Amino acid sequence: MAETAPQEIGPDKTLLLVDDDEPFLRRLAKAMEKRGFEVETAGSVAAGRAVATARPPAYAVVDLRLEDGNGLDVVEVLREKRPDSRVVVLTGYGAIATAVAAVKIGATDYLSKPADATDVTNALLAHADALPPPPENPMSADRVRWEHIQRVYELCDRNVSETARRLNMHRRTLQRILAKRSPK
Repeated sequence: MAETAPQEIGPDKTLLLVDDDEPFLRRLAKAMEKRGFEVETAGSVAAGRAVATARPPAYAVVDLRLEDGNGLDVVEVLREKRPDSRVVVLTGYGAIATAVAAVKIGATDYLSKPADATDVTNALLAHADALPPPPENPMSADRVRWEHIQRVYELCDRNVSETARRLNMHRRTLQRILAKRSPK
């Protein structure tokens, strides 16, 4: 795959960041401002929809899972109000089904957390016909596995037996995995 340089930021440099992780939101906002974007932040689906309706931005980075709902609701409003906006969906729970849903609704790209400002910028500014370059330090296979197990564990209301059954693994094996620290 030939690597292409990302496009320049267009004349409209407006960027909406929607995430309920306040420290992450502040860090990303500061980093994106340094890259030339005019950043506006929102900490909830309701706030993100309000900004998308009142002042639809040229670019947006939306977290998938927010405390008050699903970030895809913000993506839908953005697509309705400004079809040409470039939207990247971010999530700590990377899954093929949610990636497909995000792209069908109109997201330009889909990134798993932890994504840094460079990954986000590359995804936002990639040529429409080219894929952005792969991340510099992607999650390891062990980390992806651990994230998936944690997600299923949370979805099963932290019930070890139910999680083990759904993951088709022995309950004791799952308990050992859950007792360990997350891999890098």
